[in-house]
Amino acid sequence: MNSAVTAAPKTRSDYVEIASFYLGDVLLGLPIDQVEEMNHHFNLTPVPQAPQCVRGVMNLRGNVVTVIDLRVILGLEPTVITRQTCNVVVSSRDEQIGILTDRVGDVVRTRWSSIEPPPANVVGSDGRYFRGVCRLDHELLILLDVEQLLAAEASAR
Repeated sequence: MNSAVTAAPKTRSDYVEIASFYLGDVLLGLPIDQVEEMNHHFNLTPVPQAPQCVRGVMNLRGNVVTVIDLRVILGLEPTVITRQTCNVVVSSRDEQIGILTDRVGDVVRTRWSSIEPPPANVVGSDGRYFRGVCRLDHELLILLDVEQLLAAEASAR
């Protein structure tokens, strides 16, 4: 089994709550304890000479938040901002980062032990962004590795 999947936090419970969101028809998610908020704030200020994945910065209650486009990091067409577009704000290394997604999903509660390694066909270069896969009733949820996503954004700078 993938060591990233088995490295569940040491808590009283084997359960994890996952904040889910979509890129197209693909359901993705992050452990809810990594998500500070989900919002629809898109008053972005462009950053000159920033990498393509950086859509801009925004003021979120007095904090400057860099907003990145998850679609671009994953090699897809850039996000088209619509009424459903969601900004998932996470915190990493004392910095807030907004991650653009197409639309918000539900909070999914599951056991860490039910999260399987990513399929072999996604373990290539982009596979490093995935911690595992969770089977739901009608679809699969791909658990993202936020630190790897943010490392990719930082290395693009």
